[in-house]
Amino acid sequence: MKTVAIIPARGGSKRIPRKNIKPFCGKPMISWSIKAAQDSKVFDAIIVSTDDEEIAQVARDCGAEAPFKRPPELSGDHALTLPVIAHAIHWFEENRGSITCACCIYATAPFLEPNNLRAGLEVLQKREDAEFAFGVTSYAFPIFRALQLKPDGSVGMFWPENELKRSQDLPPAFHDAGQFYWGRKEAFLIRSGIFSARSLPIILPRHSVQDIDTPEDWERAEQLFRLIHKKI
Repeated sequence: MKTVAIIPARGGSKRIPRKNIKPFCGKPMISWSIKAAQDSKVFDAIIVSTDDEEIAQVARDCGAEAPFKRPPELSGDHALTLPVIAHAIHWFEENRGSITCACCIYATAPFLEPNNLRAGLEVLQKREDAEFAFGVTSYAFPIFRALQLKPDGSVGMFWPENELKRSQDLPPAFHDAGQFYWGRKEAFLIRSGIFSARSLPIILPRHSVQDIDTPEDWERAEQLFRLIHKKI
């Protein structure tokens, strides 16, 4: 089995400029994803897909490869992840040879642990009917008691029938951790979607999952990261 890590990292981030290489706890953000991939020791190659030469050079300095420039049609604000991964797979197979599985690793996943990458590959190998495996974590509050804000300024429940139910009587719900997505090569190339019965979850603790989309997210993530990794 030949496996490749593919890290999408375009240069045009808007809400946090230069997000993918902005220093996070003393190192370029992307370096944490590269290190997790390296430490997992399950990849034959670690490829960064970017349209930005500065990002490409930072990736190389961290020990990854950036062997091609991502085309403009896959680098805009509305570019989707699956076509980016498919493009990288096609490039790799045309230039390096066939692969069996690929793992999309987001460049902004400093909490990613090598053992979770290994776990994702292991469950994918064990289940022949599975196409993807990725990290999920549980919601902190029962989503079936979620509220919505109405146009007149009042509130209402999305599911009013659950108002009088106890939290412990409602089913737990999970969300995508936004860290990594293992997939068989064919599944990535078909691009039929990841969140389906063909996917397997790797359940992660909530403290190891943090979206980083705003400056406030960034500050909170650094504080949490330093708390977890007290030596940094």
